Amino acid sequence: MRPMIAAIVGLTLATAAEAKTPLRDVPAIDDRMLSVALALEISEKCGEIDARTLKGLNYLWSLKRKANALGYSDDEINTYRKSPEEKARIRSKGETYVKSKGLNPNRAQDLCKLGHAEIAQGSLIGSLLKAK
Repeated sequence: MRPMIAAIVGLTLATAAEAKTPLRDVPAIDDRMLSVALALEISEKCGEIDARTLKGLNYLWSLKRKANALGYSDDEINTYRKSPEEKARIRSKGETYVKSKGLNPNRAQDLCKLGHAEIAQGSLIGSLLKAK
């Protein structure tokens, strides 16, 4: 009986040690996904600004490589990026960010204003955008 208990405890500890932080809780990934999402939203809603599509795709591939290097599998990454719950959470964070700048996330003019400001600042969001 004791060997069985020891084995169960050992397996439980090994599983707990291998448990990963959800990608949503990894700022090096999640914060950058928010920036990409904001840049995409701005480029889709603001006729004055385009997305730097190739740069954006390259950046997303670099985030994937970073997540892989942190030990996340392609399946874990895809689950995170395709999850309706995660998409809604990122959208909510994006709206909060836009509002924190005193702007309305539902107004194209405000998204244009934010986009131009981000481009001028040279922020990550701005680096994924270009004024027409």
